Amino acid sequence: MFYRTFRAYELYLHNCFYYKKIHCAGKQNIPPDGTPVLFVSNHQNCLCDPLAVVFTVRDRKTNFFVRADIFSIHPWITRIFGALAMSPAFRLDFDGKEALWKNRDMFKVIEAKLLEGESVLMYPEGRHQNKHWLGDFSLGYTKLAFETAELGCFQKDIWIVPCCNHYSSYKDIQQEVIMKFGKPISLMPYYDLYREKPRTAQRQLNDAVRTQVCDMMLCISDLKNYKAIDFLRNTFGYKFATMNGYEHDYLPEKLQSDKLFVNILQEMKLLEENQQDAEKAETISIQEIYDDAFKVATDLKKLKIRDEQFDKSPGWTTIILSLLALVGLLPLWVFTLWPNIFIYKMVDWAMRRIKDKMFHNSFLVGISSLVMMPLLYTLTFALTWIFINLWIAIIYSIALPWLGLFAWYYWRFAVKTLQDIRFRRVTKTGAGSKLRELRNNLHERLNKIVK
Repeated sequence: MFYRTFRAYELYLHNCFYYKKIHCAGKQNIPPDGTPVLFVSNHQNCLCDPLAVVFTVRDRKTNFFVRADIFSIHPWITRIFGALAMSPAFRLDFDGKEALWKNRDMFKVIEAKLLEGESVLMYPEGRHQNKHWLGDFSLGYTKLAFETAELGCFQKDIWIVPCCNHYSSYKDIQQEVIMKFGKPISLMPYYDLYREKPRTAQRQLNDAVRTQVCDMMLCISDLKNYKAIDFLRNTFGYKFATMNGYEHDYLPEKLQSDKLFVNILQEMKLLEENQQDAEKAETISIQEIYDDAFKVATDLKKLKIRDEQFDKSPGWTTIILSLLALVGLLPLWVFTLWPNIFIYKMVDWAMRRIKDKMFHNSFLVGISSLVMMPLLYTLTFALTWIFINLWIAIIYSIALPWLGLFAWYYWRFAVKTLQDIRFRRVTKTGAGSKLRELRNNLHERLNKIVK
């Protein structure tokens, strides 16, 4: 009951406020409830990754592992996390070699649940990545799967479902996320091989699972030029999507377009390195494109403008109307700041102490939903009831999250308007003109490559 109630509360916040839209693909590939299912996924956004699975697969209880050191905060945390199907995972980097033996007992508990027909979610990369890239898979999940089968005397089939997450952005609210589920892999055909050569069976299973995960996601394998490639797909990538018949505003199609675009760039880079296409390599250098893309990205950041403004150059009429709207809505925005500004600012304050910025949205989800919103919204309800009346307090409390969304969108619109003003001023300077010229030249070369 606690699990379902808490999941309903988090689901409401997750689907209505944290994300603008959630896409799901391949859900029909998930075996029916009561079937032992082990979800194996890429890991790119900390707590947001398992939540995407839990809130997509609603007809079954999904167990997953979290960092063991979080359980040591307070005994109540251990009880709450246990009730929410979370289990501690001890890792060498964080907990030391002497703590790894504790995973053995925890695996036994999870194996029993899996054999009974529950779901388990695991991330073989071990830790989250900070980019669109798939790391090496450890064989821990294959060991758990085969030991579960062995626990059932190899009479029951265990299903592995490869899956992946893809985000429109790793940071901030009102983004979009795709949850994709691949073709389920039956463990039963591997049983005979496992009895004779367990390590070989694990490696073969791992290869099949990792291949599916990699095929579903955007994987930029050229880590040396990652920043340049990621910048290009987020800028020129929109033009590429339109040129190839993809709907660039629809995230699932944008993902397919990005995968095609990135593959073209990476294949051309390999050809250039191997000098298999000398003529094209002499006329269009992929490495020079990457270097210029990095320079454009750096100059945009330095001038505090956005690349998209070059294509959608805002006119002064639009800017003046935007300023008038901001002034007119300013009193309402000030009203909506309480208590939502403290919810957002608490996350910013916490992130100053955290080096890994990929924790931003995990802190946003965790701190706001578990602490700040219940505390501040309850306080607001009580004060409104005391100083006004009960009905106003109820209506105001229900509206608070939506008022918070308005406050966030107002602030984002204000920042965009100020950036538009700055863009109009910057593009008249020498630095702005040089940036426009470099960008246009970059896009001309890209057009020749992708045609």
